[in-house]
Amino acid sequence: MKTSRRTFLKSGVMVALGAAILPRSAFASSAQEVMVGLQLYSVRDDMKSDPKGSLKKLADMGYKVVEHAGYDNRKFYGFDPSEFKKILEDLGLKMYSGHVDFGMQAWDASKNDFTDTWKHTVEDAAYMGQKFVITPELAENAQKDYDTLLKVIDLWNKCGELCQKNGMKFGYHDDFDGNAILHNMKLYDIIMKYSDPKLTIQQYDIANLYNAAGTDPMDIIKKYPGRFVSLHVKDVLKEKNKKNSHDSTILGKGVLDVKDVLALAIKNGAWLMIIEQEAYQNESPMDCVKDDLAAMKKWGY
Repeated sequence: MKTSRRTFLKSGVMVALGAAILPRSAFASSAQEVMVGLQLYSVRDDMKSDPKGSLKKLADMGYKVVEHAGYDNRKFYGFDPSEFKKILEDLGLKMYSGHVDFGMQAWDASKNDFTDTWKHTVEDAAYMGQKFVITPELAENAQKDYDTLLKVIDLWNKCGELCQKNGMKFGYHDDFDGNAILHNMKLYDIIMKYSDPKLTIQQYDIANLYNAAGTDPMDIIKKYPGRFVSLHVKDVLKEKNKKNSHDSTILGKGVLDVKDVLALAIKNGAWLMIIEQEAYQNESPMDCVKDDLAAMKKWGY
């Protein structure tokens, strides 16, 4: 649901991620504690109507970390940073990352610098204690033109420098045409070649490229070991009467080998595991994310 996600971000409606701290994994390749979380786009309607009450429900389920997605006019879900930070603290929640709308519009060519609006976005993220500022957006023209794509990636690296000054990294969550080829290279190969791992991270959605191009998420992780600090953990099933179309579903009920993907990703340095479910098969979103967390616990997380 890439288009709806982008629209959701641009509307200024916030999404979050909740997470529960995991025991140190036997698969972990570093000392970083592994966490499992929820992308609150999964409960977007609940967050829109009652963000504070929805966060409490998730905290009661056992989620411990939140990731927002969307940010508008220096507010998180309509709350000033100080207000939202207190809400999270009162519920025992933390926010290590967030999704924001980002593109060439964040750069002021006349000043050869980022716009004040973007600088405020980074400042507010740092105030919230984030480690990552992440965009799920890659403009259509950047997916079709090699030089434009390189300019966007260069801007990611520049943003990584800005984030680094605030103790964070800039990140990209894959959202592009998985079959796109530019200069005889796949899009992800170009992104991995030119994005600086010292300044940027990749948040890998294990279902997006599977849905778009039939790509096995295990293959991507093996091809780029150590590049994925965070995953969007998602399962999908085939939609009825639709060719090559998939709907996200409760973890363990779909076609992806989610458990094995997690183990491989953690072995290769991933530590922030974000559950995401965007469709619900006639169940309520809150019930689904509760079941998703139960599945993760069943797998030992």
